[in-house]
Amino acid sequence: MHDLTGFQRDLLYVVNGLDKPHGLAIKPELEDYYDTEVHHGRLYPNLDSLVDKGLLEKGQKDRRTNSYTLTQRGQREIDARRDWEEKYLEQEAAIA
Repeated sequence: MHDLTGFQRDLLYVVNGLDKPHGLAIKPELEDYYDTEVHHGRLYPNLDSLVDKGLLEKGQKDRRTNSYTLTQRGQREIDARRDWEEKYLEQEAAIA
């Protein structure tokens, strides 16, 4: 996950938390977090990049709408990131 942008990492987290979301379901989740509009020109190329990296799988809900799910590799990346974060959060708590 070290080669992802923060936005791409956040996309993985959102897709993980929703049930086979489509782009327009992902968009408001990110807009709430970033407190700004997320343009399609930012959202969809980043989703495609995550698909190309094997972290997301793109399916089709209908002729015009794609859905996204986390791959096993994507889940492993999220789990590894969470373990890494917890390591440092635990150290901070032990110091305090």
